[in-house]
Amino acid sequence: MLEEFCNSVFWNASFLDRPDADLPLCFEQTVLVWIPLGFLWLLAPWHLYYIYKSRTSKSSLTHLYLTKQVLVVLLLITSVIELALTIVEGQTQPTPPPVQYTNPCLFIATWLLVLVIHHCKTWCIKQDSWVLVMFWIFSLICGVFQFQTFIRILLKGDNSNLAGVCLYFISYGIQLLTLIVSSISSRTPESKAASNNPSATASFLSSITFSWFDSIIVKGYKHPLTLEDVWELNEDQKTPKISNIFAKHMETGIKKARKALQKRCQKRKSQEKSETQMNGPNISQSQDNLVLEDMKQKKKKKESITGTSQDFAKSWLIKALFKTFHGVLVKSFLYKLIQDLLIFLSPQLLKLMISFANDSSSYVWQGYIWSTLFFVVALIQSFCLQWYFQYCFILGMNVRTTLMDSIYRKTLTISNKSRRQYTIGETVNLMSVDAQRFTDVANFIHLLWSCPLQIVLSIVFLWLELGPAILAGLGLMVLLIPINAVMATRSRKIQVENMKNKDKRLKLMNEILGGIKILKYFAWEPSFMEQILGIRKKELKSLKTYSLLQSVVIFIFNLAPIMVSLITFIVYVLVDNNNVLDAQKAFTSITLFNILRFPLAMFPMLISSILQVSVSTERLEKYLTGDDLDTSSIRWDVHSDKAVQFHQASFTWDRGIEPAIQNVTLDIKTGQLVAVVGAVGSGKSSLMSSILGEMEPVHGQITLKGSIAYVPQQSWIQNGSVKDNILFGSPLDEERYYQVLEACALLTDLKILPAGDLTEIGEKGINLSGGQKQRISLARAVYNNSDIYILDDPLSAVDSHVGKHLFNKVIGPNGLLKDKTRILVTHGIHFLPQVDEIVVLVNGAVVEKGTYSALLANKATFAKNLKLFAKKSSSEGEATVNESESENEDDLGLVPSMEEIPNEAVSITLKRENNFQRTLSRRSRSDSNRQRKSLRNSLKVDNMKPKQKENEEAVKGQKLIEKETIETGQVKFSVFLKYLNAMGWWFITFILLAYMANSVAFMGSNFWLSEWTNDSKDYMNKTYPTSQRDLRIGIYGVLGFAQGFFVLLASFLSAYGSLHASQTLHLQLLDNILRAPMSFFDTTPTGRIVNRFANDISTVDDTIPTSLRSWIICFLSIISTLVMISAVTPVFIIIIVPLAIVYILVQRFYVATSRQLRRLDSVTKSPIYSHFSETVSGLSIIRAFEHQQRFQKHNENLIDTNKKCVFSWIISNRWLAIRLELVGNLVVFFSALLGVIYRKDLKGDSVGLVLSNALNITQTLNWLVRMTSELETNIVAVERINEYIKVKNEAPWITEKRPPDDWPSKGEIHFSNYQVRYRPELELTLHGITCHIESAEKVGVVGRTGAGKSSLTSCLFRILEAAGGQLTIDGLDIASIGLHDLRNKLTIIPQDPILFSGSLRMNLDPFNKYSDEEVWKALELAHLKSYVEGLPQGLGYEVSEAGDNFSVGQRQLLCLGRALLRKSKILIMDEATAAVDLETDNLIHTTIREEFSNCTVITIAHRLHTIMDCDRIIVLDSGKIIEYDSPDRLLQRSGPFYFMAKDAGIESLNTAL
Repeated sequence: MLEEFCNSVFWNASFLDRPDADLPLCFEQTVLVWIPLGFLWLLAPWHLYYIYKSRTSKSSLTHLYLTKQVLVVLLLITSVIELALTIVEGQTQPTPPPVQYTNPCLFIATWLLVLVIHHCKTWCIKQDSWVLVMFWIFSLICGVFQFQTFIRILLKGDNSNLAGVCLYFISYGIQLLTLIVSSISSRTPESKAASNNPSATASFLSSITFSWFDSIIVKGYKHPLTLEDVWELNEDQKTPKISNIFAKHMETGIKKARKALQKRCQKRKSQEKSETQMNGPNISQSQDNLVLEDMKQKKKKKESITGTSQDFAKSWLIKALFKTFHGVLVKSFLYKLIQDLLIFLSPQLLKLMISFANDSSSYVWQGYIWSTLFFVVALIQSFCLQWYFQYCFILGMNVRTTLMDSIYRKTLTISNKSRRQYTIGETVNLMSVDAQRFTDVANFIHLLWSCPLQIVLSIVFLWLELGPAILAGLGLMVLLIPINAVMATRSRKIQVENMKNKDKRLKLMNEILGGIKILKYFAWEPSFMEQILGIRKKELKSLKTYSLLQSVVIFIFNLAPIMVSLITFIVYVLVDNNNVLDAQKAFTSITLFNILRFPLAMFPMLISSILQVSVSTERLEKYLTGDDLDTSSIRWDVHSDKAVQFHQASFTWDRGIEPAIQNVTLDIKTGQLVAVVGAVGSGKSSLMSSILGEMEPVHGQITLKGSIAYVPQQSWIQNGSVKDNILFGSPLDEERYYQVLEACALLTDLKILPAGDLTEIGEKGINLSGGQKQRISLARAVYNNSDIYILDDPLSAVDSHVGKHLFNKVIGPNGLLKDKTRILVTHGIHFLPQVDEIVVLVNGAVVEKGTYSALLANKATFAKNLKLFAKKSSSEGEATVNESESENEDDLGLVPSMEEIPNEAVSITLKRENNFQRTLSRRSRSDSNRQRKSLRNSLKVDNMKPKQKENEEAVKGQKLIEKETIETGQVKFSVFLKYLNAMGWWFITFILLAYMANSVAFMGSNFWLSEWTNDSKDYMNKTYPTSQRDLRIGIYGVLGFAQGFFVLLASFLSAYGSLHASQTLHLQLLDNILRAPMSFFDTTPTGRIVNRFANDISTVDDTIPTSLRSWIICFLSIISTLVMISAVTPVFIIIIVPLAIVYILVQRFYVATSRQLRRLDSVTKSPIYSHFSETVSGLSIIRAFEHQQRFQKHNENLIDTNKKCVFSWIISNRWLAIRLELVGNLVVFFSALLGVIYRKDLKGDSVGLVLSNALNITQTLNWLVRMTSELETNIVAVERINEYIKVKNEAPWITEKRPPDDWPSKGEIHFSNYQVRYRPELELTLHGITCHIESAEKVGVVGRTGAGKSSLTSCLFRILEAAGGQLTIDGLDIASIGLHDLRNKLTIIPQDPILFSGSLRMNLDPFNKYSDEEVWKALELAHLKSYVEGLPQGLGYEVSEAGDNFSVGQRQLLCLGRALLRKSKILIMDEATAAVDLETDNLIHTTIREEFSNCTVITIAHRLHTIMDCDRIIVLDSGKIIEYDSPDRLLQRSGPFYFMAKDAGIESLNTAL
């Protein structure tokens, strides 16, 4: 039929059976024309429907669009002319065949369709149509055959259809032009406005090859990328959009899961009921039952504590994720399926190539076709594989960010009960570790079906090659699976053990850094260094075992394929004498075995990843289904006449415990100031929390009118500027802002802070005092301008003066908030007469309510407590209740001068180095009022800004913490040398030699196999000699084992070498950090130093050795493959050169960009976790101010910033892989092509050898670049460690000049014009101090904050080195001896009583210098003996982290114990009793008076009465001594000390003592 349609032969096999094969013209004009047309017409309806669905607005016409339309119109014209010619021809000559009428008509219709598609596409952002591009490609490929047929006809001189042929050539040329034009991306002004990411508008060809990413790669190569260089995400990739879709699926999933949970609970209850009914009647058993029940109850209780048996809504997360991302999963499934099937085409093509090489009668064109097919198959495989990876990685990224956002959203609504089950660390872990595990699995999820499919297909094809002989090899593979499993389990155990050691080491390291000042004061560094190294030794021991186990695993993994092929070939040739191993069988099998290696290696890894994810799934499901805050009992009523109304309200923190608020009925009118008072633990804070809705309602309700602002007891400060903290997301109203600053006594602080209100506050307000934090917290609430103010004891952290100021200016009847409703929890009784009403709480219940005078008249609870308090405080001459914290604050918020601020950076747990105090004279206060106006002007924002513009570096000290440097550019070679040096050059040499020997053995076995397969030709139709066969098997086996042996040797050597490097680098780092000066710890956050000991050391321990090993193996593998190919076909060397240049260029471009994107990824990840931790700790405030939306938006922005870096990094990997695979595919193509060109010189076995190795090279090339990049990324850890190894040290611990053993015998201290500064760039702290302290003299030091009191202590211990002048003790200049010789002879009782985890004895005497009797004696004198005797292990009692299992007072007494043990001649007390109650204060001072009577004692005072019994008092101001005399003389003059004393209610020595 088709022959009549064309009027010529449609098909004849003889056309192909000749050297110049061709296809019949009829076949070319029908089938090959209709394939592309059919493709287009079939897909066009769907395509147009999709365009219709995704249309936006019509975009302006571009030159590119017009060019495409013009080209298609030209095609239309050619088809019309062709039809016209055929019609004309039909009238003049015999009728042309129908095909000449049909084809032009089909083309005319098709070109019109193309015009329509082009036009419709102008409504879309992506103007390129993948259907059309594929159509052009198919059309050109199918048209090639007709093209060459026409050329042949013309060459034969047949010009009968010249016009038609010319039209065909023109049409073909235009189609080629159209394809080229279509591959250009079109960007209209509209699409540019919609997205700056070119992926949205990239053409189809640009998309599949990731060419749209070129510009970033080039930019990254020219200069290190910054965040601004990285493109924003497309809208559909942004977190809010994906999270909202997931949230819908999550909601429905949780509903179903909760129903299932109810059913489970009902079922369980009915089972328990039936059990109790069955057990009921038997009375004799009842006693046993009671015991059993009791045990069951205990077990349940225990389980509920550990949270194992707590049932919750399960099995919904994976379903919700699947529903959200099913589209991506389906696409990636299709790509993976195509790729898996194509993998098995390569061995079949290899087989055809070998048979072509062996068969000299085959036509050359067949060889060219097989070579081209090799290339095409490999190319399609590359595209499918890369797009499969692209989708999987994008899926992984989106799953991670969606989970992170969901966890954050949940955190904003979670109830306190659910929240209390998790520490901040655990919730951050959910976000970082658990979400990351999903990413890891998402990347390989399709291997679940792909691995079994590949294994089955490999076995089928191997069976076809070698028959049952493959069962032997397969059996070995199956045997290796349990061996690998055992190894993996053992490795896992070692890893778990190692993690425990690592945790211990990091915990101790954290404590060391937290208490570094104590370590330096007491010269304890060597003892703690020993402890760390002890743990590190254990860690390295298990690391060694792990490395050796890994070496064995590598050995097995490397030996397995060799063994499998060896055993299979041996069985194959031994089973039957007729079985001779030929090149086809051998090399095809080896290629199949290579394919089989991947699924067998990946499957166990996949299973363990899935197991990890199942654990994470459970943890996330439990968290995400936790109870939300129950605010049902809180009503809002705008028409109510009361601001807050409690009606029979009871609230609890947890359903299982007593309500903390019981039956409260309370009305608070609008605009009232109500004070809530009561003893510690009476439920004052709980009452506040119940108004905020933070507690679980039991019964009753609360009605509120208006918005709420909340000031918590412990202030919550965000990392940001002072201004950001006060504005808290509200717009800036300058007038109000300054009003608030003034009222909250912050103006003076801002004057002293280096950059005013733009000064950065560290995490958790690290560089502020307690009082400053509290005032900023109050300012935030005041600025927020709400209706109801809940003030939970904001005055306890501030000094009485400041308290008075805040009360008068903010809270009291004349304050800024006078028209607002204020509920104030307070301990300050002197404020109570000024409040409208007082509520007295006892055990969560309101016992009294009324005005101050009414409550006094009642003579009930309130009046009694007041009387009791008046007695207590008279001795102090003070009127505040909370002794432990009340006086930690300065007067009008005067702040420490900048040099003292960095001390806070040492650790978050450390409190103020210089607690604020009431020291300003009244005169200075009036001065500050005068200064305030000018200060206010200087703080104006307008005035601040130009200054900063002039000096881009901003104000000195505005940034407390230096920004962590992101290394840019290529990692220096010296860093690699540093690591190799640490490994040891002998190790390096032998490792390289072993790996080279392995490569030589690998090449040898390949050449030997090639020779072996050659025997099939030599012994054709002859009996194969057994001796020859055994020789072949024997040598092949020996070479195989040699490979395994050398790999094992190299692995062992690198295990020992890398262990040596780990040990060396850690030791150098630890030693140097402990010798760093205090200023280093002041300006470096603890987290950053810990990071070096955690992540970076971990990278050196685990990651770098693996990366280095993989890199060497890959590199040598590529070299040996190229050597083998070149050995067989020397011409290949010519091809290697250009390919190598391309490869190196691509790699250079990629590594620069990838490295920087990786760095940006890690830099943008930390803010997400910091913001999350901050949110968790400030949750009640965020909820009270109703700022959840703002915080969620901020979180989404942070996630998207990180996501865009990850996205670009993923694309950069695909960009690289596509290009490298092209290089690899070209290696395969040229190898095959050379095999065809030099077929006369090559045998089948040589072709097999070349191609089977060439097929492997693609993956290896890819892997090498990945490893290069990974090695560069990871070696950064060595760079970072090295940065801290080079940190400048403080003076040597011990010098040649050593003081006498009995020094100091007198304890005389002499300062001579002594000057000191904290850091070189800062001003002097002490300006030339000169004074003499006699032997055994008791000297007090006072002065306002920033006067330099603590600097004085630091000088004695040489924590600060002199900038000028001299300090001598007993005539010996302290600068001339070693630090430890000095510090061991002095004793300090520090302001912060820091304890370390470990035994109690270790905390008192870390070097075991003293006997137990001496330690007990010291404890007795420190009034702790009876307490310690009562502890479970006495002196061996374990102190928890930071000494949390001791009260502050007890910790301070332990510090006294340390001092008593050392009993040195000079004792310094640095505000040692600032944080203890009066009783402990008294104990400490009595002991010191008695025990240190013959010692020199310097007391830095906070409470003036503690130093009134000193011999002399030094009064410091701005680093100068302004008064130095005995207390009674100082009280007689009206100088600064006199005013301080008067301020504290001390008129004379009698009132003080």
